[in-house]
Amino acid sequence: METTELIEIISRGEDSSHQFKIDITNATSLAGEFVAFSNSSGGILLIGVDDDGNIVGLSNEDIRRINQLISNTATNNVEPPINPKTENISSHNGIIIAVSIPQGISKPYMDNQANIWVKNGSDKRKVTSREEIRRMFQDSRLIHADETPARGMQIGNLDKEYFSNFIYKQFNERIEDQDKPIENTLESMNLMKNGEFNISGALLFTKNPSIQNPSFMIKSISLPGDDIDPDQYIESIDHTGKLEDIYNSTINFIKRNIRYIQNNQGVNAKGTPEIPLIVFEELIANALIHRDYFTSAPVRVFIFKNRIEIISPGHLPNSLTVENIKRGNSNMRNPTLASFASKIIPYRGLGSGILRALKSYPNIKFEDDRDGNQFIVTIDRPE
Repeated sequence: METTELIEIISRGEDSSHQFKIDITNATSLAGEFVAFSNSSGGILLIGVDDDGNIVGLSNEDIRRINQLISNTATNNVEPPINPKTENISSHNGIIIAVSIPQGISKPYMDNQANIWVKNGSDKRKVTSREEIRRMFQDSRLIHADETPARGMQIGNLDKEYFSNFIYKQFNERIEDQDKPIENTLESMNLMKNGEFNISGALLFTKNPSIQNPSFMIKSISLPGDDIDPDQYIESIDHTGKLEDIYNSTINFIKRNIRYIQNNQGVNAKGTPEIPLIVFEELIANALIHRDYFTSAPVRVFIFKNRIEIISPGHLPNSLTVENIKRGNSNMRNPTLASFASKIIPYRGLGSGILRALKSYPNIKFEDDRDGNQFIVTIDRPE
């Protein structure tokens, strides 16, 4: 880093990517900064600068001591260990140490007291929410939300006839003829553990999982204008039930609330949908299967006069970007759910759904809203 670049950074003040310290003497405090940067988007720690941006500088003895402290802290006080890069930069008031901490690939990182820190503006905060911690483990692929227990969902919630028909269709075998309890079959399919359904099992085969887990639904509303007005709407509905029920109900809602173009068809013909239905089939399937089930919020569908929005809880996993998914890249957030869903609803997986939707109708925009922890798909309607 050049001195001019250093001065420019300092002139802008502290933010979520830049932190100033006059001196560092405490390994525990330094570990907290390392953990916060690693769990967020990375950043630079400038040592020898006070909170107001005044350059204090460091002596040669300070430089040797601090560099040793940085090395020891990164190795012994951060779990898993990190590898920050240090640079000694000359300034008019002495040497400044710039410590570059990259965004981590093994989140969540912890200090040696098992605290998880993330950046919160120019400061840091301790993560205590179970939901947020689970999301961080999910981003590192250490756990999958669809394999976690579904609150209050046990064998009595099973839609036995529906499950029996699925088993017969897939394996040409009747569940009634098996010489083992249904619970054992569900556990062998990774849908239940210790008598309790996981999220995949609840969504796929219980009668109405949204009763105990209200976020297991899609909320849809059709509006007459281009903005949300809760007092003026055409139709509003909560799509509940099993995954297949939710999918079919949502697709039918969209069919009812979009326009149809007559073209040269007869007066009694329904006409051609203004947007190909395959677009909605692919995007609704993706929303149900790839959403973040650690986030307690439903998928939402808004049909405005000029656009249609599909909002899924959870931003894209860390390794994915909007450009990635538009090229067909994928990251299996809920692998168990995806493996069974492909046998129940029109879902092919392999990252091909976005490509098919865009090929059928290019006027689709994607927004990965990391601050709001949501993924937004906007489909422009023809005028």
